[in-house]
Amino acid sequence: MSGWGRNNPQHTRKTTWTVEEAKEKIAAFCAYQERCVWDVRRKLFEKGISGEKEEELINFLLKEKFLDEERFARAFARGKFRLKKWGRNRIRMEMKMRQIPESLIRKGLAEIDPVEYYDTLLGETEKKWEKTKEPDPYKKRFKVVGYLMQRGFEQDLIQEAIESLL
Repeated sequence: MSGWGRNNPQHTRKTTWTVEEAKEKIAAFCAYQERCVWDVRRKLFEKGISGEKEEELINFLLKEKFLDEERFARAFARGKFRLKKWGRNRIRMEMKMRQIPESLIRKGLAEIDPVEYYDTLLGETEKKWEKTKEPDPYKKRFKVVGYLMQRGFEQDLIQEAIESLL
């Protein structure tokens, strides 16, 4: 067995950053993928940076366009819908948790094409309906509705999708 790894006391990871190190690493963190201020604050807290230094770094990131909450909201909504097939309610909830302002949440959700959204809902409904092994049609419907609600789709659209499936 090699001498590397997290259980080797001679090879411990550094858990705190200096301000210059933080500026470089947090810029790379933001350049890699869209981030919001909440993500950055969390990362800085993990690395032991808070208070005035934290604000200074966040202002630097905003000024240099490494951070942009509107850009984040749009990318987040598109990504979670297309890749994870989340509904609008789930996306809204996740953005609220990340402290994105309501106006930006609306802009983000506007990125989702209504036709593509409904087609995705139909596809997810059909998949879940086929997978659900339940002889009682009412229980089956209840399970499918519960699953789709958990994914963040709206109740009225779910009912419509199930009706069109049946």
